[in-house]
Amino acid sequence: MKKTVAVIGAGAAGLIAAGRLAERGFAVKLIEKNKIPGKKLRITGKGRCNLTNDADISEFFQQIPRNPKFLYSAFYHFTNRDLMELMERLGVALKVERGGRVFPVSDRASDVADALYRYANQKNTQWILDTAVAVCEDNGKVTGVRLQKKGFLPADAVLVATGGISYPQTGSTGDGYRFARACGHSVTPLTASLVPLVTEEKHLPAGLTLKNISIRLLDSQTRAVYEDFGELLFTHFGLSGPVILSASAHMKEGECYTLSIDLKPALDDKVLDARVLRDFSGLANKDFHNALSGLLPQALIPMAVERSGIPAEKKVNQITREERMSLVHIMKNLEFTILEKRPVREAVITAGGVSTKEIDPSTMESKKVSGLYFAGEVLDVDAYTGGYNLQIAFSTGYLAADQI
Repeated sequence: MKKTVAVIGAGAAGLIAAGRLAERGFAVKLIEKNKIPGKKLRITGKGRCNLTNDADISEFFQQIPRNPKFLYSAFYHFTNRDLMELMERLGVALKVERGGRVFPVSDRASDVADALYRYANQKNTQWILDTAVAVCEDNGKVTGVRLQKKGFLPADAVLVATGGISYPQTGSTGDGYRFARACGHSVTPLTASLVPLVTEEKHLPAGLTLKNISIRLLDSQTRAVYEDFGELLFTHFGLSGPVILSASAHMKEGECYTLSIDLKPALDDKVLDARVLRDFSGLANKDFHNALSGLLPQALIPMAVERSGIPAEKKVNQITREERMSLVHIMKNLEFTILEKRPVREAVITAGGVSTKEIDPSTMESKKVSGLYFAGEVLDVDAYTGGYNLQIAFSTGYLAADQI
């Protein structure tokens, strides 16, 4: 008789685990509270799906701020290369972009979700959609699951791959944490990670994207806790974009932070001053605020003028060296006071989760309940942007399936 495995959650971790289990001959019961599998996967990466990174797998651990060593077995059991080979085998052609980010050539996240659906949808897979579920265990051993609409379903093993609490509209409403607690597990505090930041400064140039800038996240002691280079987006409430999302992963709850943007990271102060002088030399009779279009995006000029302290209508040929150096300082250190992170429901990923101390890292099995496994975002592991979080989901799901 085939061994029966209940997989709860048809996201990245659940779909790949179900596919691997079915591939190896298990009777798979794939349970999903949504009517459509892979709902969050279909919108990830702004609908493009950055499914992994092309870096050497050994470099992945540097991108994981919490519990990186826990993922050693998972990452080496099912690497980014293994994932890319599987996706190609499933008919999804891939490409590598800046920073090693791997996307489908089609730029459609739905192609990845559909391929994983096909992988999971084998002859020995039973889909149970649009229903709530609870894990059942007795004397430290899993017995199955209880379905809201169909009653008790016996299972030899249960894999919880329910995601976190970010983007709850996709079904990530924290069910896995409730299952874990009910089975005696600890859940570390849940917070937002990879999330936009709210600034004290208002009237920002919302919609403006800055490319090839560098940032520094400074704590209350003006110590740099994170530095990055890349792309940033102004919003009506503050700051977003890849470098901001990664910076948010370094912020501790209750602490104060300042974010400094270097608009010209390729130029030091002396070289930038020479560049400003060169621009100003051809605009001597222009008003100051009309002489900056060659140095700054138009939408950013009013802010730069205000912060420089130079009167907007002062003629360029009247600007002093001290005033010019003030402008240079602003371009190299455009600072914003961070009030808070946006709510966790807007975060790309949830920080915190089922304590890794209570999970066997070589199998993903609970140390408290035999036959109970966890994979993906429900665990207390998360990474920066760049495809690393989805690789965590795929690797832990695949490892759990093989160990089951």
